[in-house]
Amino acid sequence: MTENPQIPMVAREMTSTTFDLPGYRAVRSLGVVRGITVRSANFAKQITGAFRTLGGGEIHEYVEVAEQSRERAFVRLLEHAALMGANAVLGIRYDATEMVTNMNEVIAYGTAVIVERYG
Repeated sequence: MTENPQIPMVAREMTSTTFDLPGYRAVRSLGVVRGITVRSANFAKQITGAFRTLGGGEIHEYVEVAEQSRERAFVRLLEHAALMGANAVLGIRYDATEMVTNMNEVIAYGTAVIVERYG
């Protein structure tokens, strides 16, 4: 997903799935941030994917949709954090829920923080 330069966002390197960021210390917690998207594969990918299920193995069409969904949710998370005034996001997690057949919600969430370099 391309990022829109008009929308501020936390730098990707200022994120972590843990609750610390090496070389930095959290000086203020701003709360939970999230990014959400709901997506489905287009009709052609659904048909191709359905045929691939007959043979088993990885279904590339759905992997692509899943990767795009996670990336979009992550970018929205970074935007939400920046709008709250954060310069980092810690404890990032993903969750996905099937809403209806071939339509999934993906959410990325974490804690928006202000960090400072040690020293």
